[in-house]
Amino acid sequence: MNIELRHLRYFIAVAEELHFGHAAARLNISQPPLSQQIQILEQQVGARLLARTNRSVSLTPAGKQFLADSRQILSQVNDAAARAARLHQGETGELRIGFTSSAPFIKAVSDTLSSFRQRYPDVHILTQETNTREQIAPLNEGTLDLGLMRNTQLPDTLAWQRILREPLLALIHRDHPLAAQAALSLAELASEPFVFFDPHVGTGLYDDILGLMRRYQLAPVIAQEVGEAMTIIGLVAAGMGVSILPASFHRVQLNEMRWVPIREADAVSEMWLVWSKHHEQSAAAARFRQQLLSSAAE
Repeated sequence: MNIELRHLRYFIAVAEELHFGHAAARLNISQPPLSQQIQILEQQVGARLLARTNRSVSLTPAGKQFLADSRQILSQVNDAAARAARLHQGETGELRIGFTSSAPFIKAVSDTLSSFRQRYPDVHILTQETNTREQIAPLNEGTLDLGLMRNTQLPDTLAWQRILREPLLALIHRDHPLAAQAALSLAELASEPFVFFDPHVGTGLYDDILGLMRRYQLAPVIAQEVGEAMTIIGLVAAGMGVSILPASFHRVQLNEMRWVPIREADAVSEMWLVWSKHHEQSAAAARFRQQLLSSAAE
């Protein structure tokens, strides 16, 4: 059996017009080739589909069934083509994004997530909160399409682009003597009990901020080690010590604590958008990447 889609289209036209001449005009072909193709179709099917007389054309019972099935087949083909086109254009599919805990606080990130979801509601966005180091392997393996992470050493297999360079801020309890100052030095902070990340958590901020301290020959005494930035904020608000976090977290405001600028000009941190060089990106991932980078550049 070698039935082609054009045979189905020809048959549907004849079945709906019940006139070979009218069907041929509708299909923009001449009548003899149309009659020939219908005959070939009937031979392929092994059933008479149309009852012909000199005056009329009508559907046989087999023809009525074949008409219903032909319409369904063409509809499925058209739907399949439309779905494939939308997937190719990034309008459907799945988008897998890893991000650090600070990423949603960045305006460009939150704005892009919101606008992308509104513009492409059929793209299923899967977000996975994970620290910087833990994103590297899934990006290499292709189980994450994109990663939002703090600046860190990356393997050659990954590409990146900066979406934000922001100042680091000190977190001080409101009743602490340092809280009244307009700005603080790293040395002033290093002399206080420090609330910071556990080194085994794998956050990029651990190396980022302690590396900054080392450049100034400072080694803070870490009194509390925790796994999440929000825990750091909560412990500082409870008077357990001081800390340093990127300005993105400044959107978290608690009455018990203050955010204070740091004097050193190089007290900054970067957020990167990272992807694999060796895994072909979906159209949805490419669209999201382009939209986020455009938003970050504004």
